[in-house]
Amino acid sequence: MKIEILGVGCPKCKQLTVNAEAAVKELDLDAQISKVTDIVKITEYGVMLTPALVIDGRVVSSGKVLTKEEIKRVLAK
Repeated sequence: MKIEILGVGCPKCKQLTVNAEAAVKELDLDAQISKVTDIVKITEYGVMLTPALVIDGRVVSSGKVLTKEEIKRVLAK
C-alpha cells in the first residue's frame, strides 16, 4: 500500500503525516508513507487545498487533517 501526504510542509501537513503513521502502525499494515511537496505534482492529483491524503493513487481527503481514527476507517475499507 502506498500512502502519500500532499502538502508544502505546513503544521497541518505534518499533523496529517503523524496521524497516518499512527493509523498504519495500529492496524499493523505494510504501507509506504511518503510526502509530496512539489506543487506541480500536487496539482496533478487535482488537489487545490492541502493537506491531502492519497492512498494507492486515489485522493481520499483534501483540505483537512483527518484524525488517526478517520484514517484507520479509510484504510480498513
